[in-house]
Amino acid sequence: MSEPDSRHGHRFEIESRPMTPVQSQLFSSAQIHMVDLFAGPGGLDVAAHWLGVAVTGIEWDADACETRRKAGLTTKQGDVRAFGPKDFQHATVLAGGPPCQTYTVAGRGVGRRALEQVLQFLQRMVDGEDVREEARELHGDERIGLVLEPMRWILEAHRNEKPYEVVVLEQVPAVLPVWDAYAKVLQGLEYNVACGILHTEEFGVPQTRRRAILIARRNGEAALPTPTHRRYRKGKPQSEGDAELLPWVSMADVLPNRKKFVVVSNYGTGGNPKDRGRRRSDEPSATVTGKISRNRLYSSDALDIELPRFEPPEYGRLQTFPHDYPWAGKQIAQQVGNAIPPRLAAHVLAAALGKKFTTDALNKAVDANWDAGLYEEPLLPTAEA
Repeated sequence: MSEPDSRHGHRFEIESRPMTPVQSQLFSSAQIHMVDLFAGPGGLDVAAHWLGVAVTGIEWDADACETRRKAGLTTKQGDVRAFGPKDFQHATVLAGGPPCQTYTVAGRGVGRRALEQVLQFLQRMVDGEDVREEARELHGDERIGLVLEPMRWILEAHRNEKPYEVVVLEQVPAVLPVWDAYAKVLQGLEYNVACGILHTEEFGVPQTRRRAILIARRNGEAALPTPTHRRYRKGKPQSEGDAELLPWVSMADVLPNRKKFVVVSNYGTGGNPKDRGRRRSDEPSATVTGKISRNRLYSSDALDIELPRFEPPEYGRLQTFPHDYPWAGKQIAQQVGNAIPPRLAAHVLAAALGKKFTTDALNKAVDANWDAGLYEEPLLPTAEA
């Protein structure tokens, strides 16, 4: 492939070689094994469990690893850069959500300023260079270059002639140009690729959060999941919108033990600063970040009455983790904020695997008690798309 990226002028040339088609039985749940890079406390892994997909997560943060151990999730604690495809011979699915803080509005945005350099590094990787050490030095923040790690795994697997059958990546919207560049490389490796921005509330998450998603498949057409719920519009009721879609979900819907409240946070940009970061309990939450434990709550009936702040199980629920998920270690708010909402992850992973499930089945899985259990009996019965 030698087609340039029209927006950034990068060519991303790579040798393409024919590969043996994947047998259809690969996608019976018992035969799928996923390796999850930057696994965090388990957002994607929880979704994989619901779908009956075996998964091993790589995570360096000790607190997130403690949560994972309590939750019974298979974990390799360490730096993703110290591992590679040869360490996970049975994995057929590669997934990952690299650290996003440097690319976010809430962060300093250094990653956004380094975007052109990141794309240059990507081309050098395609040309066969190992750029790990140089990427550590990008703008003095080694997290910036970690967005390149999934590509290192993809290229190594390809060169070892054991390519992943499915790739699933997620990040903040600012990283979409990187995923677009990934897509060009993956297409040259005979993947079908889809990438774009998803809104979490359109998949039943009680939170307005946008994520840049990439899905690549070697066997079948790649497509992002289709929304099941309506888009949230500030000031508009749940009943308004496409009648064929379900209403968006509010904080009150998932926190029934809370009386009516108003959340005040410092999240968001634009608009009236006095209204910024304010959400009522009958609205979805603003994006759940690592600062959610600092958000102030006030009574809707008397805004001068401050209420107890959210507890870990509550902000876990705003991310659609099970109500009894065993959060452990320190910095729990940061763990929760760093995770992909499991409910969104279930839609993304099912789309990547060519599977379908009903909304009722997903509701039951989300509301069920957490049980790492056995993979032979997934909570989400699926059918071929």
